[in-house]
Amino acid sequence: MGKLAGKIALVTGSGRNIGRATILAFAREGANVVVNAKANRTEAESVAKEAEALGVKAIVALADVSDKEQVDAMFQQVLDVFGHVDILVNNAAIRPQKSFTELTVEEWRQAIGVVLDGAFYCTQAALPSMLKAGFGRVIFFTGDGAYTGVAKRAHVSAAKMGLTGLARGLASEFADQNITFNIISPGRIDTVRNASFYTDPSSMQKVDDIPVKRLGTTDEIASACVFLCTNDYITGQTIHVNGGRGYY
Repeated sequence: MGKLAGKIALVTGSGRNIGRATILAFAREGANVVVNAKANRTEAESVAKEAEALGVKAIVALADVSDKEQVDAMFQQVLDVFGHVDILVNNAAIRPQKSFTELTVEEWRQAIGVVLDGAFYCTQAALPSMLKAGFGRVIFFTGDGAYTGVAKRAHVSAAKMGLTGLARGLASEFADQNITFNIISPGRIDTVRNASFYTDPSSMQKVDDIPVKRLGTTDEIASACVFLCTNDYITGQTIHVNGGRGYY
């Protein structure tokens, strides 16, 4: 019996990287899991099979989190299969680069749509089930860049920092319902990334400015998710998992 035995966990954007690692970490602790991807069913099904090999039930739910109708349909699918949802990790994100002076309204709304609106839609859809059960764990992801500022990513940073306000407001509102809302801010993690999101993709492999002198692993982020999901007294907080790269 794991620490999350019997819980139902949904992780958005979980077909690869941190999302995949978090699904598997939850599965190892006994949680049944929902693997979400925007469109890549093959990738999501592969992660679901890995989770099932650990002895839990796993389903795939395709949805673009920036589309409320798709999010609502995804949560209905989860309720139809499992009856409830206990854990939500808002991991789906995009990180396009664009000079602020050249940024279009559409590009601004795209970043806000996936990162901030997506978290809003998913969290609002998950809350009724959590309130009914008297238990819920919701996690949001930001990142070092949102705190330090990154050139050509003002729109992404704005969306990410919006999650901080959302988490803190919800933490206060639902603290007495045994539902916690926290933020994990990953540092430079060893993942497969979309090179088009970076002017210099090799910069994501730098370790000289990281005190521990190495990249973080997806499993280290996933273990932080498990920690927050098994603690009743941490809410409205930000945990920086970044190897000591800055103290915010």
